Amino acid sequence: MTRPIDVVVIGGGVAGLVAARECAQVGLAVTVIETTDAVGGPVAGHVLDGLTLDSGAESFAVRGGTVASFIEDLGLTDQVVAPNVAGAWLHLPALKQADAAMSVPLPKAGVLGIPGSPLSDDVRRVIGWKGSLRAYADRLMPVLTIGREHSLGDLVKKRMGQRVLDRLVEPVASGVYTTSAVDLEIDVVAPGLNRALTTAGSLSGAVSALRAGAPAGSNVGGLLGGMASLPAAIVAALQRHDVAILTGTTATALARSGTDDAPTWSVTVTRQADAAPTDPAAPADSAAERTTSTLTARYLIIATQGAQALRLVNPLGDQFDALAELDWPAPTAVTLTTLVLDAPALDAHPRGTGVLVSADAPDVTAKALTHVTAKWAWVAEAAGPGRHVVRLSYGRAGQPNPTDDLSDKELQALALHDASALLGVPLAAAAVRAFARTEWRDALSPATLGAPERAQQVREAVAATPAIEITGAWLAGTGLASVIPHALEAGDRIRHAALGLTITGPDE
Repeated sequence: MTRPIDVVVIGGGVAGLVAARECAQVGLAVTVIETTDAVGGPVAGHVLDGLTLDSGAESFAVRGGTVASFIEDLGLTDQVVAPNVAGAWLHLPALKQADAAMSVPLPKAGVLGIPGSPLSDDVRRVIGWKGSLRAYADRLMPVLTIGREHSLGDLVKKRMGQRVLDRLVEPVASGVYTTSAVDLEIDVVAPGLNRALTTAGSLSGAVSALRAGAPAGSNVGGLLGGMASLPAAIVAALQRHDVAILTGTTATALARSGTDDAPTWSVTVTRQADAAPTDPAAPADSAAERTTSTLTARYLIIATQGAQALRLVNPLGDQFDALAELDWPAPTAVTLTTLVLDAPALDAHPRGTGVLVSADAPDVTAKALTHVTAKWAWVAEAAGPGRHVVRLSYGRAGQPNPTDDLSDKELQALALHDASALLGVPLAAAAVRAFARTEWRDALSPATLGAPERAQQVREAVAATPAIEITGAWLAGTGLASVIPHALEAGDRIRHAALGLTITGPDE
């Protein structure tokens, strides 16, 4: 690349694209590099049996309104849709050992499975009278106001007992965060719960208070045509600002020169010979299988997955070297399988919008199932009567992924078996119209114990190094409602620095 670059963004997921747009909007020359052959990261799509479907994230949390505001700015507001309110089910071991596994609706008045009304019928159906009475004892227990709770699982077990933890909270935690509730940091996954616990005097009271304070309506939204419309719209905006997007391009090393007032970043990259940049001014690669070159820029934004980001910054100084020594969680490998089925029996939506699975359910390997055509009306309309889309997720933190050694044919058979068990409808192999396998690997959970402290140390290291920002889900938190505002702030700091402006607080 010979043209001057103001900002290099490493990572073409949503975080990188959002940060790049923030910079490009004020006229900065931006180049985005992405290792894979497509941008968007886990917000991606694919076409199966003529249907355009999400292959990664399928929705966004509406909390805070940041995502909705960003979508509005992109001109996508008229594409926002709400899911079916029917809700999800739970698939659990039977309460009595001799009985078969049971499927029941997930109780409604809860937060991450924690019940606000432990004696309600829908809660007793899941944990029995014994479990409900133990959970209700939470109302009678004193609350320690000194310090605060950290482990979601430990708090639930202490306040409400093992049954609530195993049968209500763990399936939700695993389905949403791919992590045991015991390893989840409360302030990350349930902001405000610690404060509400102290104020309300009980965990169930805290849950009720949080739900009462939440805005009416669905907690999540989606986009007509799939969430992949979001990165596509950001890319279109970037192209209007002449942003170069180089796919098939990997950053292998960083170097910083110049002064603190006028730093220069050199990014060593390797590119696939056949990678097609969106920048028409970029030179063609040679015939070699991969080429190595250097991009030079005034500012740098790293928006990769955590492990890659840490490897890149490790040589930059003692403040970054220390980050590698922190207690980062082991990466989790998740496999998503999508089935398009001829199954008129599923027209009745027998398990609502999907099923969350207990880790000790005896007859199922998947940890969650989404009945896509039950959850999203636009998918059902596109599919037509009798044709259904279901998606199953495999892989739990701290355990080998059970699909690693399976061929696509074997995985399809497993997914069909699990779908039959979870939906309560026999599904024959002949019902399968299409199948897809999607792998998400090497992701560091942003929600495990110690996450706020680790993120703070990263922020301190970045603040001590001029002209660099780091963003992404591993720091921001799970979901677009965390990722987008974090990336906006990172991009905003870079553009202010580039324009010689100072960011001040509201009282300054």
